[in-house]
Formats: sequence, C-alpha cells, structure tokens
Amino acid sequence: MPLNTDLDLPIFLAYSVLFLLATFLLGSIPFGRIIGHWVSGIDVTQRGSGNIGATNVARIIGLKWGLLTLLLDGLKGFLPLFICALLFPQSEAIPALTGLSALLGHQYSIYLRFRGGKGFATALGVYLALSPPACLISLLVFVITVYGWRYVSVGSMVSSCFVPLMLLVLGESSGEIAVTLIMAVLICVNHRDNLYRLAQGQERKWGEKTLRREDPEDVPAPHGNKTR
Repeated sequence: MPLNTDLDLPIFLAYSVLFLLATFLLGSIPFGRIIGHWVSGIDVTQRGSGNIGATNVARIIGLKWGLLTLLLDGLKGFLPLFICALLFPQSEAIPALTGLSALLGHQYSIYLRFRGGKGFATALGVYLALSPPACLISLLVFVITVYGWRYVSVGSMVSSCFVPLMLLVLGESSGEIAVTLIMAVLICVNHRDNLYRLAQGQERKWGEKTLRREDPEDVPAPHGNKTR
C-alpha cells in the first residue's frame, strides 16, 4: 500500500532510507558469479575479462546463461522502481534515487567487497521503469552500435549516454534526466579498462573466441578492477 506523505517527516525519511538501502542490497547480488558457480563451478571474476556481467558470462559459460544474467541484472533495476511507484506514488526524488541505488549496488557490490559489474543491464532495467520509450531507443542504439563496430563496451557507453537526451526530448522530469546523466557517467567510468584496451587496439570484439588467461583482455589496465 502507498506510504502516506502526511506522515511525520522523520518517519517518511526513515522509510525512504530503508527502501534505498534494500535496493542497494538487491543490486549488490552478483548473479553472473552465482550462475557461473552454479552451472559449471567457474568463478567468472577469474576468467575472461573478469566481469560479472552478461557479456563475460556468455563468453565463458554460454549464451543462454549470459541472457539469464542479463535478465536478472535488469530486474535488479526494474523491480525496485516498480515497487517504489507503489509505495511512493507522489514522490519524484525517491524513484530517481532508487534507480541510482540499484546501479551503485551492482557496481559496488557489498558481497564482493564493493567491487562489481559495469552496470549496463541494471541500468536498462531502470530505464525501462522510468521511461519505456527511452529504454527501447537506448536498446536500438546499442544494437546498431554493436552491429556496426562489434564492441559491446562501446554500445553500452553510447546507448547509456543517449538516455538523458531522450528523456529531455520526451519532456521527463529534471530529476530523472539528472540521475540518468549520473548513471551514464558511472557506466563510462566503470568501462575505463575497456577504453584503455580500445586505445591500445586490444579490446575484444563480440563473437571472438574466449582469450587465454595471458591474453590482453585478461591483463587489467593500469588501476583496473578485475571484478569490473
């Protein structure tokens, strides 16, 4: 049932903080790593790019498990916002902060010592809950970019940066535009190793065979994070 905004402010803020914390904890669940252990006993943070996201899972374990990881990571972004709309129907700030909390949980997982994934799938779930049209356009931009250049990392960054612009065009609230802009920055920052490999001509293209442990993508860029 919706929370009454006529509640005393301290009580309302307490409920809001607890909800955001719960969202962060849900976002922190490393589904890619769990699936890797469950399906084949593999720690995906120690294979391929070391990322817990769908792309690395698909390369290491198989496409269907990568798609399952994509779905579960996306739900980490969508479900909290869906529940938020029921609990806080009159608030504009809390949904925006909920989306950010879900992404931060995925990128800085409490279960992985505040390491995590790059966040594109979780961000897609957030985009879908905030604005389905913007989400669909973002997906289209992603597909076109990956099809044209075959770099999943480039598609993730370009399509994430496209979302705030689409929300602006669609006339969405300034809070939603601001939070998706922050999310785009966070996603790009968490792709810094990919940007380094792109600059060195070592970034793996989609469809290429899984590299050996000593190959370039298995060697972190300076200041890189293997779990990301």
